[in-house]
Amino acid sequence: MEAMKMLLVDDEERFLSTTRKLLARKGYDILTASSGIEALETLKHKTVHVVILDVKMPGLDGLDTLRAIKSNHPLVAVIMLTGHGTVESAVEGLKSGAIDFLTKPTEIDDLIAKAEEAFAMRQRLEEKIRMAQTKKFMRSPREIIKKAKTP
Repeated sequence: MEAMKMLLVDDEERFLSTTRKLLARKGYDILTASSGIEALETLKHKTVHVVILDVKMPGLDGLDTLRAIKSNHPLVAVIMLTGHGTVESAVEGLKSGAIDFLTKPTEIDDLIAKAEEAFAMRQRLEEKIRMAQTKKFMRSPREIIKKAKTP
């Protein structure tokens, strides 16, 4: 089974550094980006399963970054993270495709639990896609027998 790869996106370098170290100590493969633009570039070149994305960032904010991620990488699970949590931004993020929403400061174990849930959801979705693709190419026994009987 493939190990989860996370991308932390936040304009606060201290948060990125500390959270990356804590997650890496627990055995997670972590990439970081300090802006929405940098996150989108990373996603073009690296395999990422779960993105932990800050809502409030200069330039391309978290909601716009989320929309771009879901447009270009629909299977990537995104968890929104903010120190300025509002009901409106949570609802907007969830409507735009975020899996969940956490407020800063958040406990590292809560972040890990949400990321693990998001990764599990992604794996189930990938399995459904594989099964649908397999069924598309498989024929039923009835079809095989019918074809064998016709000259």
